[in-house]
Amino acid sequence: MNIGQIPAKWARQTPDREAIIDSTTGQRVTFAAFDEHIRRLANGLVGLGLDKGDRVGILSQNSVEYAALYFACGRSGLVAQPMNWRLSAPELAKIVNNGEPRAYITQGMYAAESAELSGLVSSVEHWLQYGEGGDGSYEELVASSSDAEPEASAEVGDNDPLFILYTGGTTGESKGALHSHRSVYFGMLNQTVAERIVPSDVYMLTGQMFHIPVVLAMNYLAHGCPLVLMNFDATLAMELIQEEKVSAFLGVTTMLNWMMAVEGFDNYDISSLRNIQYGGGPMPSRVITEAMDKFPCTLIQGYGQTEGTTMCFLSQEDHIRAIRDDHRPERLRSCGREGFVTSVRVVDPDGVDVPCDGKTPGQIIVRSEANMLGYFRRPDLTADTIKDGWMWTGDIATWDDERYVFIVDRAKDMIISGGENIYSVQVEEAIATHQAVLETAVIGVPDDTWGESVMAYVVLKPGMTATEDEIIDAARQNLASYQKPRSVAFVDELPKAPTGKILKRELRDPHWADQERRV
Repeated sequence: MNIGQIPAKWARQTPDREAIIDSTTGQRVTFAAFDEHIRRLANGLVGLGLDKGDRVGILSQNSVEYAALYFACGRSGLVAQPMNWRLSAPELAKIVNNGEPRAYITQGMYAAESAELSGLVSSVEHWLQYGEGGDGSYEELVASSSDAEPEASAEVGDNDPLFILYTGGTTGESKGALHSHRSVYFGMLNQTVAERIVPSDVYMLTGQMFHIPVVLAMNYLAHGCPLVLMNFDATLAMELIQEEKVSAFLGVTTMLNWMMAVEGFDNYDISSLRNIQYGGGPMPSRVITEAMDKFPCTLIQGYGQTEGTTMCFLSQEDHIRAIRDDHRPERLRSCGREGFVTSVRVVDPDGVDVPCDGKTPGQIIVRSEANMLGYFRRPDLTADTIKDGWMWTGDIATWDDERYVFIVDRAKDMIISGGENIYSVQVEEAIATHQAVLETAVIGVPDDTWGESVMAYVVLKPGMTATEDEIIDAARQNLASYQKPRSVAFVDELPKAPTGKILKRELRDPHWADQERRV
């Protein structure tokens, strides 16, 4: 299997159907035109002297060219190395030095960052730019290259590396997860079964292409469905659903919260929606219920990581039964059960399954063909993460009598107060029962008496108010006394990774600047 061949299939079958609708530029590209772009780009990159396995660095927001680069690299045996455009040049240099790309493609708006980066790294031989503000070198390369099928395409695929995606770094160092054509294919298969994709779907990519949701976008293209590109804005998302008849998208908890808070939400025609997948962190039960009431479609939850694509799913029926039939409503706090091509266990430190009693915590481990090959050029980290074919996720969970998995924390986010383990997800769920809470993040801060105490950061909904005592009281009603927050800080926004995940370490680290934390 060669993931780069996906657009070619639909260029043959539905050449005039739109493949990509780019809301950032207004471009609407058919499968035939998209595939020609990919062939020319693949031949152009090879023409620069790049060999199979060489990396191609990418610094860009979502765009047609970005999508083409993924497929062109796959088609020709190169390895895409996309990077987070929010990073500074010194931070980008660390990633470049890890992957050592020989070519680097930059969207024009990042020309200055590219110039600064070029003075910090030595591996890049070819610097190309495209789009507004660029020097036109990318466009020239594509236009001057052959549109014939790349010679290497017939010999590339399966376990050959396809791309390196760098983790969001929510708990520390960002690492490069290396995926193959095969791992991406199986990740797509997991998603196809969970999302129940149909040929009439129109998919909206709300996340950035330098992270794992790009696989979901590839999957809809693999079914011949149009892909709508955007750089997320809640109002724009509502407009695109209405205008482009979007039927499916992945919304991290933050995105769905902001979309439901858009002024005039009920005036948008979003009847085209068939299914929404949410993930990127726990969603409070109250918010799930609100989303099911406000969006005219089914919901599923997907639990995944950069290293393993999506691994568990809380199905559409699970949501319906929990809310409408009042059957196991606690399962709204679950991330579901193992996916179609995935085996999931919850184990103690020795790798022994913990009881399926809904209360004994352990670490989630995963075995799947969709798992990464490993961390690029980091055999030490790979060995710590993948053991005997099982990937250790670092997520702490319980599971119930039917093996539904309930994530209670990241291992590094667990709070130990007075010898008691406190799981931040449980506290956040309790705080979110307050109607004024839009988002919350709970951390442990130093406490001379208890070692750590619970602190909550809270973002309120626009136009609503709450006091510290009200937030603590809301939590107290659903928690043991020792679990409730002892302090609350109200903030305008929470720090987030590009994936939408809250960066708790940025909230926590200032409190521990002069102390060593045990967890």
